[in-house]
Amino acid sequence: MQSSRLHDLITLANEPSSVKRRELLRGVTDMFFAGEGHNAVEMSLFDDVMSQLAGEMEEAVKVELAQRLGEAPAPPRGLSRALASDSIAVAAPILRNSSALTDEDLLHVARTQGQDHLRAISQRPSVSSVVSDAIVARGDDDTLGVLLRNEGAVLSREAHETVVDRAAANPSLHEAVIDRNSLPVDLLNEMYFMVEARLRDRIMEKNAGVDPAMLEAALTAGRKRVAVEDGALPADFAEAEKEFRTLRAKAQISPQILANMLRAKRTTLFLVALADMADVDFHTARKILERREMDALSVICKAADFDRSLFLTFALLILEPTDDVMLKAKSYGELYAALPRESALRTIRFWRLRRTTGDVAAA
Repeated sequence: MQSSRLHDLITLANEPSSVKRRELLRGVTDMFFAGEGHNAVEMSLFDDVMSQLAGEMEEAVKVELAQRLGEAPAPPRGLSRALASDSIAVAAPILRNSSALTDEDLLHVARTQGQDHLRAISQRPSVSSVVSDAIVARGDDDTLGVLLRNEGAVLSREAHETVVDRAAANPSLHEAVIDRNSLPVDLLNEMYFMVEARLRDRIMEKNAGVDPAMLEAALTAGRKRVAVEDGALPADFAEAEKEFRTLRAKAQISPQILANMLRAKRTTLFLVALADMADVDFHTARKILERREMDALSVICKAADFDRSLFLTFALLILEPTDDVMLKAKSYGELYAALPRESALRTIRFWRLRRTTGDVAAA
């Protein structure tokens, strides 16, 4: 293709008829795709002509152009940047696929356009961490869900933490967060108390397959993210802790004693003792009791190597006295029997993060 031909097309661009100018744009576009390996001068001329014509076209024409350019291996960059900030119907094919856009281009769109544009960027085959950070900062929960489901998007540690915080307030994000392969293991386990039972099972399955080296790295990272919003300690905590220490010094603490504490409704003393025997923090133990989280209680009891009958005793004392309480207890007993202790031990290591960093100080 000769540069002179492109100069002739630039002259034709002054044609006032919109129909002819539309035909001219299609002709130039066809010429662009017909050639291979355009040099810098030719690419610049194509960019100028196509940008000039596209800027005057109605949306339908620009949509057609964007769909063709979005799949091109080396489209004109100036035109691609302009189309990327157009209406979402025009911008979407470019934002999702165009190789012409740099991170700087994508950041400009992410910072200046709306949620539809952010969602389109989130669907690119690859999204750098700097662009992902911008999407996490500005995106609504629907946009965040699209980004999370794209394993080609790289999220920083900080972005993952923000995602988990956002998921705490929006159950619609739970599955996308848990299923994300790059979610750090400590943050995966932080999701445990937020999600429904079927998603908790997925967390346990993932824990069972965690490489020991990865587990240690995740524990190290997790210690830097100890929650501080678990709530103040109960008024009788100091007294209960003192009594517990006295009982322990006299070797009067046993699993059965824990059941007696719970039966006598000495809740704080029971929680102090359970937290100590299971080696978790007080706030985690209290959360399990207050929410009647039987599957979480099963993890603690299994990790502490309590027998099934003791776990069922706890369950019966914690559950509301309804007509189907025995049926529930039976199902929880089956759950307990099926839970591998190794899986419980892996999961509870993340629940111990608060304890190793000092849950009382955090409160």
